[in-house]
Formats: sequence, C-alpha cells, structure tokens
Amino acid sequence: MAETIFALSSGAVPSGVAVIRVSGRETKMVLEKICGRVPDARKASVTRLKDPATGEVLDEALVLFFEGPRSFTGEDVAELHCHGGRAVVGKVLSELGKFENCRPAEAGEFTRRAFYHGRMDLTEVEGLADLIAAETESQRKQAVRQMGGALGELYEGWRSRLIHMRAMIEADFDFADEEDVPGSVADEVWSEAAALHGEIAIHLDKSKSGERLRSGLQVVLMGAPNAGKSSLLNAIAGRDVAIVTEEAGTTRDVIEVHLDLGGYPLTLVDTAGLRDAGGIVEREGIRRAQARGQEADLILWAMELDGVPYDDPVSGLPEELREKIPLWIVRTKSDLVTLPEQDSSGTIKEISCSDRNEEGVKMLISALTRFAEETISLGEAPLATRERHRHYLSNCLTGLKTAVHANHLPTELRAEDLRRAADALGRITGRIDVDDLLDVIFRDFCIGK
Repeated sequence: MAETIFALSSGAVPSGVAVIRVSGRETKMVLEKICGRVPDARKASVTRLKDPATGEVLDEALVLFFEGPRSFTGEDVAELHCHGGRAVVGKVLSELGKFENCRPAEAGEFTRRAFYHGRMDLTEVEGLADLIAAETESQRKQAVRQMGGALGELYEGWRSRLIHMRAMIEADFDFADEEDVPGSVADEVWSEAAALHGEIAIHLDKSKSGERLRSGLQVVLMGAPNAGKSSLLNAIAGRDVAIVTEEAGTTRDVIEVHLDLGGYPLTLVDTAGLRDAGGIVEREGIRRAQARGQEADLILWAMELDGVPYDDPVSGLPEELREKIPLWIVRTKSDLVTLPEQDSSGTIKEISCSDRNEEGVKMLISALTRFAEETISLGEAPLATRERHRHYLSNCLTGLKTAVHANHLPTELRAEDLRRAADALGRITGRIDVDDLLDVIFRDFCIGK
C-alpha cells in the first residue's frame, strides 16, 4: 500500500458535481502541487485546481482533506468536488496519474485499505456493499445496521467470551496449586460454553431472515400449461413481462420480476407449465421449473376455477415440493373475488384472482406483502446476512458442542475445541486468516469505493 490511489467516487459523468477521491502517502504532496496548499483538515475549501506543469486552471473545486488515521481508509485522504463534465473529470484524473507513485484505484480498493488499517471489519465491509446494492427500505435498514458494526460487535463479544474461557482453563493448568484459583473453574467454563452454544444456535436459526432479506424472497408461479400463470405475472408486475397466448406451453424458460412489497424484496418467478411433454425444449423448461420450485420460499399454484378435481387440486406438483415448500392455490380465470380461505395459523391456502379483476390482484399483492413481513422478521438484534457467516457460525457451534459434551476427553483437547470455535468467529470479522477471502468479498465493489 505504498502507492497513492485515486478514482472518481461519485456517479457516472456528466453530472452536477463529480467527487474524485485520493488516498495514500502522497496525498499532501498532490494537494500542494494541484491546489497550491493543503487545506485545513476537515474544513471545506474552494480552490482552483491547476496543472502543476503549466499553471493552467483545470477547474474550481471544493476540496476536503482528512488526515490519517482519522479518515475512511486510515490514510491521508483528499476529496476534490469538481464540476461533473467529462472533459473536466478526465483532465483532473489525467493530471493525478502523472504524479510519481500515484495510480488509479482498483475496484473496492479504498474500502480494502480501510479494512487493512482497522477502520472496518469484514462484516462492516459487507454491510457497506449491501448498502450500495440496497433496493428496498428494509434492505437499507439492515445494511446500515451491519455497516454500523452491530454484527461485528456481537461476534467479537462471543469470541472474547471464548478467549476468556480458554484463559480460565489455562489458569487451572498453570496455577492449580495456588490458593486464589478455585478448583471448579473448568466446570464453570463448560456451563458457560453450553450457554453460549444456545445463544449462537438461536442466532443462526433467526438469521435465515437476514439472508432472505438480502437476496429477496423467491415466490414461484407453477401449474399446468395455460393455467394463467403468465397473465397473473403480468398483472402483479403491472406490465407485460411474459408472452400470453391461447396456446399451451408458451413459457419455455424461467421469467423473473423483482418487486418491492412494503419495503421487502421479492422475486416473482414464472415457469413452464408442468405436464408430460414430448419436445426437448419444453422438457428442459419443465426441469428448470421444478428446480426453481425447490429453491422457493413460496409456491403459487395457478389453476382454473373449474375443471380440476378438488380432492387433489395440485396433482401435477411433485410430492417433495408439496411437503417442503409453503403452497398457496391461486384460482385464476375467475372474475369473482372471494375472501381467502385460511387455516388455523392464518396462512392463506386458497384465493381466487383473475388478471382481469383489479381487486383480486390487489388482494393477492396484499397477501404476499403480509407473507414477506412474517417471513422476514428482523427485530432489533443484528442478523447474519451471508452464507459465509452461516458456514463459520456452524463451525463455531461444532467446536462448542464437542467441547461441552466430550467430558471423557482430556481438558487440553476440549480447550482446543474452544480455540477452533473462537477462530471460526474471528474469520467472520476478519481478525484471523482471511487473506484468501478478500478477493471474493471485494470483487463486486465499484471503482472509487
């Protein structure tokens, strides 16, 4: 990180204002050459930017300087708020590239330096990435909470408790003959480890909501050919997304629509009609439909109001999907709107909804919104949001479980299981052994962030 980096950190030009960020050891030198001076730290200053070689005025800009380590990256950082014309931005970037040891930043490199300098842990980095990508209000709230450090603080707190447990065991080994070290220390450690195992297990179970919120609920439309799935998709989306004809088997591939329902992200998926098909293309479409059904959080089974035996209205749905995935029956091609039938828990089992009846479509959208609210219940506690978190939390639970229940093993081995559990938590926040993860985490960041 000896080189100083720079990049356009605001949106694409042309724009009203373009923010060019500079970070690294040469930041003060760059400001002296291009601005004539280094502005006072954290105070905005209107300054003419000049070509160091000719003195030509490049632009009049608002300049901010943040002295390290009290900056985003932990290094000296400058922001040049220029006019957002292509020629202006291009010329300023060109001049910055002429300075020795200065180069354009790579994607996510500013944030990566913030991580290396201890300004952010990995969960905060991921929260920042999620905030940039957030499309709904609930996604924004979760990302802000994670970027603020709530998740990292929770995991570091658990890790500190595990480190303390190991210290107590070491004290039991090293100072067993000392009068001020109680002989029951080890017994207390295993009780505390069992309690921590319970806390993490509850957190891991609840965190399914966090992952769903980040990626969006998957609601899959399934049913027989020509059952009204594509018409229903178009009606819910409010636009013509799928082709609708009288011919059965029109939909051969998966069609997705991303929706924001009450601040919750939801992906509505139209699939090929399920039947015994002879064509190669249609068979592939049916295979893909069944595969998406396996990944669904909810299946909407579309069927006509009449013509299907009521004793088994979802006869075409594979048995494994019926048992595993929540299912709503949507009776299409009916202009009559009826109140949804409900079971004892209040979950909708059946609803009549025609694409020609606006009230029926609104009722279905309202029901989907309630389903999203109930499925993604955030609460106040921070939640794991990625498969990476879930993987290491599971490893932590395995270590804790082994340590607690393996009372037939020597204490030294059980203490090693506690170390493995603590290391798993440290890998989530980036405290230990995460160099192999960094390229994966930063690959989706934009240039300038």
